[in-house]
Amino acid sequence: MGLFKKNPFGHILFLKKWLIRSLGLITHQRYKGFNTLEIEGSEIIRNLPDRKVLFVSNHQTYFADVVAMFHVFNASLHGRDDSIKNIGYLWNPKLNIYYVAAAETMRKSLLTKVLAYVGSVSIERTWRAEGKDVNRQVKMSDITNIGTALNDGWVITFPQGTTTPWKPLRKGTAHIIKRYKPVVVPVVIDGFRRSFDKKGLLIKKKGILQSLVVKEPLEIDYENESIESIIEKLEYAIEQHPSFLKVIPEEELLAYEEKNKQRKWRS
Repeated sequence: MGLFKKNPFGHILFLKKWLIRSLGLITHQRYKGFNTLEIEGSEIIRNLPDRKVLFVSNHQTYFADVVAMFHVFNASLHGRDDSIKNIGYLWNPKLNIYYVAAAETMRKSLLTKVLAYVGSVSIERTWRAEGKDVNRQVKMSDITNIGTALNDGWVITFPQGTTTPWKPLRKGTAHIIKRYKPVVVPVVIDGFRRSFDKKGLLIKKKGILQSLVVKEPLEIDYENESIESIIEKLEYAIEQHPSFLKVIPEEELLAYEEKNKQRKWRS
């Protein structure tokens, strides 16, 4: 019966492990072959508790960002220091890693349904649906599902809710932080927009230096800190606060994102 043990979302764990291994084997060269992934913060990953950890990150593609995190987190937990070399870490992956994604996106194809099974906590977006702007109530079942995932393990979320840089963070993330009181770990990524198509499934350019930086957990007063204060703290931590645009004009920032001015291509 242990073979058919399930997680809180009803996923059969041996099947989930097989899918994570397969996905890892298929995608490894996207970060350690066709392109180079520069990593910081492996020691932070190893010092985190096994559950109630919320990773908060900026967002550049639908799927390549989170797949890179699956690689980095598992490699770090298996003793790799800022590296994903030697893919043996895939044979015993951490199974209680989840990521928050739009239900609409995860229903689109067989591939996205497989990716959802690997670890998606699917939610209904309150601000956009079917390519149009909407304004609807947050589903309490979505909030509960994120809480269930946090109570079981680690959750990755992209609070801007879009792959477009410099957009405001959604306040729902701060509400989740105040309600469930997780350890909040900022992650800053770069290079994925240049490497992959928007979905993060196809390689757009080779020889790109990607980066993934895991920062120290944030200090948050869960009881007394306001939603606005938490949002501002998150914006600074994932380097998406509007003040960054005062240092470098937005047009210039978007230009170097597209033309790779900040990092050189590596062959």
